[in-house]
Amino acid sequence: MRSLPVPIRIKKRIQWGLIATSLLFAGLVTRLVWVQLVDGQSLRSMAFSNRFQDIEIEARRGVIYDSNGMELAISVSTDSFYVTPKQVRESGKAREAAQAIADILGKDPESLLEQITKNQHFVWIQRKVDAEQSQAIKQVVEELDLGSGIHSVEEPKRFYPKNELLANVIGFVGMDNQGLGGLETSYEETLSGTPGSILMENDQRGRTIPDAVQKYIAPQDGNGLILTIDEAVQYIAERELDRICQEATPLRAGVIIMEPKTGRILAMASRPTYDPNHYNETDSSLFRNFLVSDVYEPGSTFKTITMAGALEEGKVGLEDRFYCGGSVKIGSRSVRCWSYNNPHGSQTFVQGVQNSCNPVFISIALDEGPEIFYKYLNGFGFGQKTEVALPGEATGILMNEDKVKDLDLASMSIGQNNAVTPIQLITAFSAIANDGKLMKPQLVDRIVDREGNTVEEIQPEMVRQIISQETARSIMQILELVVSQGTGRNAYIEGFRVGGKTGTAQKALPGGGYSQDDVIASFLGAAPVNDPKVAALVIVDSPVGMHYGSQAAAPVFERIVNDTLKYLQVENQVESQRINSDQLTQIPLPDVKGMGVEEARKLLEQQGLKPSIIGDGPVVKAQLPQGNEKMAIGGNVLLYTRELAADAEALQIETPDFTGMSAAEVMELARQINVSVEIRGKGLVVSQEPIPGVQILSGTQIQLTLEEFAEGAAEDVMGP
Repeated sequence: MRSLPVPIRIKKRIQWGLIATSLLFAGLVTRLVWVQLVDGQSLRSMAFSNRFQDIEIEARRGVIYDSNGMELAISVSTDSFYVTPKQVRESGKAREAAQAIADILGKDPESLLEQITKNQHFVWIQRKVDAEQSQAIKQVVEELDLGSGIHSVEEPKRFYPKNELLANVIGFVGMDNQGLGGLETSYEETLSGTPGSILMENDQRGRTIPDAVQKYIAPQDGNGLILTIDEAVQYIAERELDRICQEATPLRAGVIIMEPKTGRILAMASRPTYDPNHYNETDSSLFRNFLVSDVYEPGSTFKTITMAGALEEGKVGLEDRFYCGGSVKIGSRSVRCWSYNNPHGSQTFVQGVQNSCNPVFISIALDEGPEIFYKYLNGFGFGQKTEVALPGEATGILMNEDKVKDLDLASMSIGQNNAVTPIQLITAFSAIANDGKLMKPQLVDRIVDREGNTVEEIQPEMVRQIISQETARSIMQILELVVSQGTGRNAYIEGFRVGGKTGTAQKALPGGGYSQDDVIASFLGAAPVNDPKVAALVIVDSPVGMHYGSQAAAPVFERIVNDTLKYLQVENQVESQRINSDQLTQIPLPDVKGMGVEEARKLLEQQGLKPSIIGDGPVVKAQLPQGNEKMAIGGNVLLYTRELAADAEALQIETPDFTGMSAAEVMELARQINVSVEIRGKGLVVSQEPIPGVQILSGTQIQLTLEEFAEGAAEDVMGP
């Protein structure tokens, strides 16, 4: 039978159908290849994330210790709470849970309800909850049977056991365990460690499957830091800053104490400060460490740098003579001496330094010229970062050398026009105290692992030799005369050779010129002069009632360095007069550092010694004299705690000899031995009642008569 021909129209439909089918099949094959080869990894990751929940476990940050191994920053374990919102919603107890947990955490219940019922797989409730709140939340979870929806995970929290101590140097750590200031930021990679994780398998509804696959990857704790900072020296520095802040209410104040021979920083303190344990409750402006980050015109303390270059280049001799008529004329301008109403007249260079005479320093700077002046300005490290291990260090501000005129050079020679950082200034001065060798300032001594094994030891680093040993020692001898006979006499320390320079820098005004009222009072010095163990810079910004560096800063330097030298057991160089003590019984002084105050007091009293407690903290942080030193029975031992308020018990004591002391020295000694004083007059003590050497009870009032000293030593004020 003959087949009928297929109509052309039907044939075309079949052809198009085959083409469409082929294209569809090709598309499916292409899609399959794409899914398998291109999107495969991404889709597998999505499936894995739906099936598994990955919770990051923070590593413990490394411990920060002082130079003696005292803990300054540690990590403690806390609980952090999170929810699986889908499980909370399905429990039907979301509102009840939100109300109970909000009451514990002090949150708004409605906001918390919205938070724990979000359309998300994972939501934090609160991280790093304290122990009491954590226990309460866990009890709520158990009572409401919400264990599948509300979970806790252990996280480390940074804790600073010394509270405000060294806060601006150590810095603090944020909620995500990341350093947000100070050494916590500088050594973030060293301290932070490597996070771990917990991998939990869930079902399609997001519930954890019992006995299912769980994987724990342990975090690796960070390494620790052992600082060059000595906790006891830091306490001494902060104690004296608190004292000057109470006496003179400055805008701010700071101290840096350095070992000149190594560049190691023993203390760095500033006020105002904050408690890093509560950084989120603090004005963020307090986080700034102005000793590193801020610049200022240093005033007459900078004259030490001016004289260094002039002496090294042979532009001035020690016996060269200068004349001070109250001012020096430069072109059409006159720059006044601080003592323009009472000019110094004819004087040697050494006398000019003792008098802090502006015309003397201006003359030698003009003789040097910009090229030589800037040679030593740059050599001492001004206008450059010192590379101290702290964030936010400023470089300072120097005038362009090519644009410097004689008037500019004159101003720079006495500490105006150029702006420096405190860390630059103490580092430069320490070079003079170190026979001309500039050392890099050092805050970290070594890096250790969690077992205390040394990972890296950081050696002192010499930057360069700036001036000769001979020049450096000549400068220190001249600066010793400044303290013994000149403007720095309030920095004199009995028994030690001290060299230094006062400074009273007029504060630059925003619109130009200088304030006639606000000053930055400072003192820069080192001791002992012939073998410097410590160099220190004290800065007091805008003190009230104490206009000069010799008034506000020099006494602070004296108290800090005096106690520091004793703490470091530096032997006296000048033997003090002794009252027939040969027949007194000498005993080794017990070492009570680290003991509780009452325990230490009883031990010393049992030995026949007289303890005086300085501060109201519970633990002895330092003692003067040091443990194991020989001491006569009946001697007074000073015990230092964290707080500053003195509360020594009533003791029978021998009236000290206040003769020759300044008011500041009198107040310090009176505070230490717990007596009150009535001061009449100004200057130095010329008489007292009761007389020295008689037995009185602690708390007795002593009347002192002060008179201005005859020489009329210069107060260091900048001009013009």
